[in-house]
Amino acid sequence: MVSRHLNFEIMKIIFVTVGTTSFDNLIESVTSSEAVQALKARGYQHLILQVGRGSVLPSPEACPGLTLEAFRFKDSIAENIRQADLVISHAGAGSCLETLGFGKPLLVVVNDKLMDNHQLELARRLHQDLNLLYCTCNNLTETLRTMDLSNLSPFLPGQSENFANFLDKALGVQ
Repeated sequence: MVSRHLNFEIMKIIFVTVGTTSFDNLIESVTSSEAVQALKARGYQHLILQVGRGSVLPSPEACPGLTLEAFRFKDSIAENIRQADLVISHAGAGSCLETLGFGKPLLVVVNDKLMDNHQLELARRLHQDLNLLYCTCNNLTETLRTMDLSNLSPFLPGQSENFANFLDKALGVQ
């Protein structure tokens, strides 16, 4: 009998999260045939999508050549982040800090359709510190093709306080 159990330890895994929001454009972009080809060319085999409140919930057959798993919410996505070889996330502060705290490579996709976009400021700041890469849905596939994750620096313990101060200033709290 052939085992259908997948061994995720040897599969290269991408975890995509939109947090508690709706970001259908990100889900559609990362599951487009062009993005799937770019991911497969980099050796990724398993795509896990956390789609939040979005209306797009791709079926397992949506990404030929990749094993696809999609869900809306879980009590915790920590295990998904821990298992991932790459996390693609919206630019929510919580999602960014949690991913960087696990020391995982992070590609942030900024929702450029938001009006008062503090997400872009956040992504730029963490990118300047070489903690992550960022893009928009419009250039996600090109970023996946050309990204160099080896240039990223770990988010060091203690940086959270500096990060919180930056957020307070960006949001006008200070």
